[in-house]
Amino acid sequence: MDKILVIDDSAVQAQFLCSILQADYDVTACHTAKEGLQMAKEGGYALILLDVIMPDMDGFAVLKELKAAELTRYIPVILLTSLADVQYEERGLLLGAVDYVAKPFNPVIIKARVNTHIQLYHYQAEFRQQATIDGLTGVANRRHYEGEAVAKWREAVRFGLPFSVCMFDIDKFKVYNDTFGHQAGDHVIVSVAKTAAAFFQRSTDLFARYGGEEFVAVFAGNDGEAAFSFMKTVRQAVEDLHIPHDPSVNPWVTVSIGGVTLLPKPGDDYNTYLKLADTMLYDAKRFGRNQVVWSNSGKEQWREKES
Repeated sequence: MDKILVIDDSAVQAQFLCSILQADYDVTACHTAKEGLQMAKEGGYALILLDVIMPDMDGFAVLKELKAAELTRYIPVILLTSLADVQYEERGLLLGAVDYVAKPFNPVIIKARVNTHIQLYHYQAEFRQQATIDGLTGVANRRHYEGEAVAKWREAVRFGLPFSVCMFDIDKFKVYNDTFGHQAGDHVIVSVAKTAAAFFQRSTDLFARYGGEEFVAVFAGNDGEAAFSFMKTVRQAVEDLHIPHDPSVNPWVTVSIGGVTLLPKPGDDYNTYLKLADTMLYDAKRFGRNQVVWSNSGKEQWREKES
């Protein structure tokens, strides 16, 4: 059942809205802007019904905060008001409201508009998901990675967290395709992606397909040695799939991984460290493949296997 949040300082009006909608939706009401903002960020709502006139913060200010926050910017908001003025309606729509309903409410109209906007919310959510997911593997695509990686980098800067960037690809993948065919190659890409993605489940993690047989990941909170150890586990998990390769190359499909861990500071450029991770990947392949090579911002380097 879809969840709706009603933010209205009038308990009578809020209860009236709940009575109209509660047969079809899971409706929660709160009576202050502060409480409404907090609940909106925690509740997974499909729609917010927001009163414009409230004592602690007006609905326009609440709407601006909702649209500015990553967790709530996509939740549709219907403004509720007794202010019958086109300027107020225009202001609300320009701030991002999807609709504007004048009091007193007509129950039939409220139900119809709520139903319409919840359906649109689901269509748009599905579209956003499809636009950020790699069609072959089901993991994040490069477009999503390019937006999210920098956002996670900024969070690490803000909270002073160690931040790791890594790149890896499937060893001798062209030989695999030439030997077993491109359809089999696609199955390998999917298997590797799903195996690696299972290790990146925290809110501070991001794993994505970068292109072809190459992947990228970022994660926060681990120091250099811990990140190196963690990625060795990921590499081993791929090898343990025991997907047969061309025996003249390798017995199994494997990956090479290169990465860097640093404590990012304001003014640092994320792309500088992405390039360093790519250099570590090149070293991993140069040293014999099927291994992890890691650096902590160029000061130390760890290599999994000696050549």
